[in-house]
Amino acid sequence: MPNNQKKPTLSKHLWVIYTLSVILLALIWYYEWMLGVFMTILLLASIYYSIRTERTLIDKTEAYISTISHRVKKVGEEALLEMPFGIILFNDDYKIEWSNPYMNKLSEKDSIVGESLNIISEQLIPMIKEDKEEVLVELNELKFLTMIRKEEKLLYFFDRTAQLELKAKYESEQTVLAVIFLDNYEEITQNMDDTAKSQLNSQVTSVLNNWASEYGLYLKRTSQERFLAVGTKQILQQLEKVKFDILDEVRELIVEQNNPVTLSIGVGTGNLPLPDLGELAQSCLDLALGRGGDQVAIKDESGKVRFYGGKTNPMEKRTRVRARVISHALTELVKTSDNVIIMGHKSPDMDSLGSAIGILNIAKANNAKGYIVFDPDDVDTGVHRLVDALKADEELWRYFIEPFEAEKIMTSQSLIVVVDTHKPSMVADASLLNKTDNTVVIDHHRRGEDFIGNPTLVYMEPYASSTAELVTELLEYQPKSLKLKMVEATALLAGIIVDTKSFTLRTGSRTFDAASYLRSRGADTVLVQQFMKEDIDLYIKRAKLIERAEIFKGNIAKAESGEIFGPVLIAQAADTLLTMTGITASFVISERDDGRIGISARSLGKVNVQVIMEKMNGGGHLTNAATQIEDTTIDDATELLKDIITEYLEGRESE
Repeated sequence: MPNNQKKPTLSKHLWVIYTLSVILLALIWYYEWMLGVFMTILLLASIYYSIRTERTLIDKTEAYISTISHRVKKVGEEALLEMPFGIILFNDDYKIEWSNPYMNKLSEKDSIVGESLNIISEQLIPMIKEDKEEVLVELNELKFLTMIRKEEKLLYFFDRTAQLELKAKYESEQTVLAVIFLDNYEEITQNMDDTAKSQLNSQVTSVLNNWASEYGLYLKRTSQERFLAVGTKQILQQLEKVKFDILDEVRELIVEQNNPVTLSIGVGTGNLPLPDLGELAQSCLDLALGRGGDQVAIKDESGKVRFYGGKTNPMEKRTRVRARVISHALTELVKTSDNVIIMGHKSPDMDSLGSAIGILNIAKANNAKGYIVFDPDDVDTGVHRLVDALKADEELWRYFIEPFEAEKIMTSQSLIVVVDTHKPSMVADASLLNKTDNTVVIDHHRRGEDFIGNPTLVYMEPYASSTAELVTELLEYQPKSLKLKMVEATALLAGIIVDTKSFTLRTGSRTFDAASYLRSRGADTVLVQQFMKEDIDLYIKRAKLIERAEIFKGNIAKAESGEIFGPVLIAQAADTLLTMTGITASFVISERDDGRIGISARSLGKVNVQVIMEKMNGGGHLTNAATQIEDTTIDDATELLKDIITEYLEGRESE
């Protein structure tokens, strides 16, 4: 207990009052001693009362403080030892110096004092060294949020198992919307009688209903070729584990003329309102169809897309209705535009130049001003003979303008037509895309995530051999006044021949129809061969590149070189390797003039090189793809390619 003698007798304010009272009392004694005696007695009584009262208050206060101190100390001990969270003190060697009983209960040992922090979790010491403030650790199947106080060498452990389970349950039950589309339903059923069509509908519906019932999906057919499925994120994870085997089940259905039925599925997932999920699902379906169909595209709120399927080449459409509709729509856009600016991709090839010339003729046929954006400093050696032939025709060459000239004549009412690519990063001059809202995309490549924003008209057909084939079909529905020059028709035919490897790959009946039309318009096949001729030096360089080829995974040819080669040469090397006995896919890796590493990939269809190249930020077709990688080396690019191929093959074998 405190020493009472040290307690203050009176408060300071009372001392001031009584001091003034004594002074006044002295004056009273001076003038009237009888009254002074009386007042002195009252003052002494008052002082005595004040001292007793002050002491009583001080004693009560001290008693209260003593009680509170005792209780606080007891509560502190209780909290430290009995609170339902863990506390650990550790030393400089990351060994436990003290732990509260809560942590001791979680250990099989009676005491964990003296043990390394690794006994709790091997994550702790590295996280402490990295100055992390929080880390999630698992102990005895419980998950703890660990707060790290490095300066105090103190750890707090809070059990978050229930919260994390609740969070996982919430996320697993999030709504997922899927739009299912029969890619080629119209093509397959157009010549069917009612009985065969009904039988096909019954087969498809039965397979899909069984699939939906197995995984717990709600499935509703909204039209002859479209279904709507509603599920949860947990169901989606199960479907991803089996890589959407429903694609294979539907493809195996036996249909007349041996044409397989294929599905495309667009899936919208994430913590979004239902209308937004629906828009995500539809955009994913458009993406899957743009990539050739027979696949699943999944997109979440972050915009990241995952793909499954895409094992088959796109089936050629036998009807030209879409080509006629697109041709008429393009005509209307051309007529209402101030001018037409046509762009291919960077380092244009035969297909890019040929299809650009075809669109130029559509503009001329509709009395519109058309221009082709062409950078003379970005010409690959593979097309220089075609460019020389175009320059020889002065009347035609005046329609070729450089990017800075195109910027001068651009208006808000200009129409931009992009051919042979759909990626903004690949066009001849990406800045032109922002100068007008009227954009048309015509391409034969499978659609990727990177796509030109808000195009007015899109004509993408992955089944087509080349963009030149698509443009040729559009030309057939233009006014009769359209007259192609020999060199123009030859340029279009050259685009088809180069992209089909002389009508050997990705060639359908409509490819020959387009070639026949161009031949009737004066296309010279001999001149095409002259365009495709190569120098003997390049032939020797390609042979040396092929000489470096190695066999990987039994039937995949891989060639790499630290020398600088153009994209055309490495593509030709990949084509040549594919003709070798036992080779089902080929990859050629080389450094490019721009310092990037170029990879060309080819296959006979068993290996989807498009999927492999997409993992390296490239793209293309199932049998023909490529990529360019920045800030890397040949060795690093080769190792990355090997890892991706291995992962792809292992994933395919496990399906």
